[in-house]
Formats: sequence, structure tokens, C-alpha cells
Amino acid sequence: MSEQATVTIWHNPACGTSRNVLGLIRNAGLEPRVVEYLKTPPTREELISTIAAAGLTIRQALREKGTPFAALGLGDLALSDEVLVDAMMAHPILINRPFVTTPLGTRLCRPSEVVLDILPAPQKGAFAKEDGEVVVDAEGRRP
Repeated sequence: MSEQATVTIWHNPACGTSRNVLGLIRNAGLEPRVVEYLKTPPTREELISTIAAAGLTIRQALREKGTPFAALGLGDLALSDEVLVDAMMAHPILINRPFVTTPLGTRLCRPSEVVLDILPAPQKGAFAKEDGEVVVDAEGRRP
């Protein structure tokens, strides 16, 4: 299997951070498997295993902003992981993004530069985020 086939991003094209991460992956010369998780949500098992592989708790993988988090009362710390996963399965927008899996690991790539730690190929040139922040210089290094 090629390196390219082994890079997967759970992507939301409406999210700037997700677009920046996808750009950094492509700047390394890799074309990942892009999973638009709002259109094709992970299975319960995939969700739980990806969160665990990233070293996060279920609660840490919940997205609050722009989601029904508050309306569903998910801030209640007494809620079990099972209840939180049920909510994520019913409302995939609650899954924080972007998750990236490569041969070097799985991470929730917030901020987007986190992806650089798990890419199996170096950056091929300069890269700036959509807001203009330089992440990688012309030599492919972090400034």
C-alpha cells in the first residue's frame, strides 16, 4: 500500500482549519483519502477507535461551537461516554475535526500544524494558512 493510500482525513470543507490541514497534507505531495464525515459519518466503532488512537477522551473529541452541544445538554459532566457517542452518532457535527490518520499516528489536528507531526513525507515548499499565517517556509521548514 502506498503512503498516499494510508493518509486519511475526516474533513469538513466548510471548516477553515480542516481546509488548512488538507492543504498541508497536499503540500507534502500526498493525496489523502478524504472522508467528508458529515456526509459519510464513521461507524460507532470507527469513531471510538479513532478518538482513542488520537489519545483523547470522548469528551475531548466533542465540538461545541456551531453544534447542538448546549441544546442537548452535553456540558453535563455526569453524562457517560456512551451517551456522548450516541449524540455524536445522531449529530455528526458534534465530532470535532479534522482527524487525520497516517502511518505515524492519529491526531485531532487543531491547530492545523499538528498534522506536521504525523505526515510520512516532508513539506515540499512554503505554506500559509488561509488567514496568512506562515506555517512552513520556502524550504519546507517550520519558521
